[in-house]
Amino acid sequence: MSATHVLLSGVVGSTAYGLAHAGSDVDRLGVFAAPTEDLHGLHRPKESHVTTAPDRTLHEAAKWCRLALAGNPTVLELVWLPEELYEVRSELGDELVALRSTLLSAPRVRAAYLGYAAQQFRRLQARGDGSFPADVRRRTAKHARHLKRLCHQGHELYATGRLTLRVEDPEEYHRFGEQVAADPSAARPLLRHYEDAFATTRTVLPPQPDEAPVEAWLRRVRAHLYTPDGRTGA
Repeated sequence: MSATHVLLSGVVGSTAYGLAHAGSDVDRLGVFAAPTEDLHGLHRPKESHVTTAPDRTLHEAAKWCRLALAGNPTVLELVWLPEELYEVRSELGDELVALRSTLLSAPRVRAAYLGYAAQQFRRLQARGDGSFPADVRRRTAKHARHLKRLCHQGHELYATGRLTLRVEDPEEYHRFGEQVAADPSAARPLLRHYEDAFATTRTVLPPQPDEAPVEAWLRRVRAHLYTPDGRTGA
């Protein structure tokens, strides 16, 4: 896959949230476009490329759009990054960022963010009373921070149609993580609070995402990377 086909890429994860520490990995996420000719062959190109050292995940444009339209929290981060965290931002990437509000719908945001947080809580509960090795305790604290962040960010997106990735008080998240690492049930009141908040908040989001502009963008991507002789565009 040529680097020229990466449309949008940036630093996500704990760095974007303001929760990174000295030993944190730097995670990158991006969108690439497969050459249009490759989409018509017997074997379709890979839809995702995942590497380590550096840690980077790239999703093909169509797959990224499907995930984003489903409300996938990790994927949606990419179009809400602070400017300084983008490392690749092509014209088509700029267009995708401009479409970010059309990707959203109330039921899918609620299901994705709150559902993911509930899944994290079930994992925490399964780990018992906190009497486990230090490495497991660190992972538990990390998952607890993600639970809190997903709840807060998901509710913000549901209520306002905007997503702020950087948390206001990182230390509060770290304290919460340590509390839950010691006693996983400490996460239950937070999850209940946000379940109630989602239930009582009047959302600004539509019942369905607006797929038409996303479809039009994807067709522009395909046209940009199509050449009759099979060579891909720049």
